Amino acid sequence: MKQVSVTGKRRAGIETTPRPSARDNWVVVKVQVAPMCTEYKAFAEGVNHPVFGHEAAGEVVEVAQPGRVKAGDRVVVMPLNTCGKCALCLRGDYIHCQDGLDYIALHGSQTGRGTMAQYLLKQDWMLLPIPAGMSYEHASMACCGLGPAFGAFQTLGVDAHDTVLITGLGPVGLGGVINARYRGARVIGVDSNAYRANLARELGAEAVIDPSSDDALGRIIRLTAGERGVDKAVDCSGVVAAHRLCIDATRRKGQIAFVGECNDDTPLRISPDMIRKGLTLTGSWHYNLADSPRMLKMIADTGGQLDKLITHRFSIADIQSAWETQLSGQCGKVILQPWEGSDV
Repeated sequence: MKQVSVTGKRRAGIETTPRPSARDNWVVVKVQVAPMCTEYKAFAEGVNHPVFGHEAAGEVVEVAQPGRVKAGDRVVVMPLNTCGKCALCLRGDYIHCQDGLDYIALHGSQTGRGTMAQYLLKQDWMLLPIPAGMSYEHASMACCGLGPAFGAFQTLGVDAHDTVLITGLGPVGLGGVINARYRGARVIGVDSNAYRANLARELGAEAVIDPSSDDALGRIIRLTAGERGVDKAVDCSGVVAAHRLCIDATRRKGQIAFVGECNDDTPLRISPDMIRKGLTLTGSWHYNLADSPRMLKMIADTGGQLDKLITHRFSIADIQSAWETQLSGQCGKVILQPWEGSDV
């Protein structure tokens, strides 16, 4: 099978590896759509990994035993490989599992682990059935396209009474706009990228503020009821300055979720930010598997919005162009189609 690789700094390639085989409750999925996430960073730095990709939608083509899926089923592939037995996995919060599986020890190699390939190997309980009539493209947004913000908004209880601030309007933040508008919330976005700011407005953001502009915080506050601040905020940027903006722009007793990955230190003032202001801060990575029917219902209801969110499609043979497009920032969600084109 074909899978993507990095051959040098800003140089992409395709390599051939054996197709994985089903065993126990691990099934083989033929990847029809692989949404692209942060893998472009490795491409930019010239760092090759054994596998790329953690999002996919495709068709089950091989099973080893009767289980939750059968050959021919259309499925969304959830990210990571976890134990399926601990308390977190059993209650649907598998994304936080502390007993992640050793894929190589189980299967003898990395083959089938990544999604930016023609086939992958996955435990059957981590596959969501795609409803009839829903395209692979739309269904694949149940991963990082819509998933992080969906999980955050479930935790925050976002509804039509809320004004929501979304900092960082990359694909995850743009998915957040769709999520918030679907729930009836009013959206204020923050991003300096003009392309993505325009796309956010097209998706339903009422206003988009450039964080580098004069008095960005004041402009956000003045857009809220009584100039008290937003009700809820979600950071999708992973930028320390955006974390601080969320804290400062959220009203007293408001709620904030951090979605964007960040390893830097964000200054937090316990008395003015937490005790006096009464903020609730939470981290959100993904959503509980029990909420997957709600996610798929939202996807079915917002198909037109998803067609705007997905701005570019590439075959696996065009992986170089796909990653260059992501690096340009002039895009929404980019998807890879491993079987597009007969020469691959």
